Amino acid sequence: MDKGKHFEGQIGSHVISLKTADSTNSIAMELGAGDAPHGTVVVASRQTMGRGRLGRLWVSPKGNISMSILLRPTLRPAELRLLTLSVAVSCAQALKKVTGVHIGIKWPNDLMVSGRKLGGILTETKLRGKRVIFVVVGIGINVNSDANDFSPELWRTATSLRAETGREVPKDILMTEMLDRIGFWYGMLTTGGRECILNEWRNLSSTLGRKIRISTGKETLKGFAEALDCEGNLVVRLCSGARKVISAGAVTMVR
Repeated sequence: MDKGKHFEGQIGSHVISLKTADSTNSIAMELGAGDAPHGTVVVASRQTMGRGRLGRLWVSPKGNISMSILLRPTLRPAELRLLTLSVAVSCAQALKKVTGVHIGIKWPNDLMVSGRKLGGILTETKLRGKRVIFVVVGIGINVNSDANDFSPELWRTATSLRAETGREVPKDILMTEMLDRIGFWYGMLTTGGRECILNEWRNLSSTLGRKIRISTGKETLKGFAEALDCEGNLVVRLCSGARKVISAGAVTMVR
């Protein structure tokens, strides 16, 4: 990875590269509790105990991207959803630039290609009261994996950049481009460009305008994904005609 493109204190100025890690997010959380600087990146060639959203296991064999970014933002807890959305936008843009593959975003943070999952983002936060101490953003991308790296059941719903392009994709170039885009959109988030982030997310969305089923943990709802509000919540028009604002949940597309 070309570290020369990043200045001290910016995202990617300090990179910790590991051959194997149980979870890059766990390592970055430990670094955050210490004095590691804002923008520190932890990358592992192979991850054995990666975490996805809602406590799911994220399978990440060798050849894929498993990285976590330590951030020390001056944001309120309620604004962190926008941070996750900005990282999703960054990844989708970077991957398309390098590979030419159009990446959609399934709310709030799954990276999709033709209805199959390419990657995901997991944001974990350390709070002190209502103050954000640090945030770790974990990113997992299926880059050069194929059907042999996953169970048949998992591969039916997953894909990789290699599977989509028919060629091996250079991970270092991808990661450099992703960190550049994350740095750009993080700057937009912290300097008043939040509506730009929301609009770009809407443009890349594979959820809006679709019939969905969404599980919030407390209930499962069906309806129409109508809009993304100014805080990054999903606005769903239920089958009853009522509108419901969803702040967290797992979305499944309904045909």
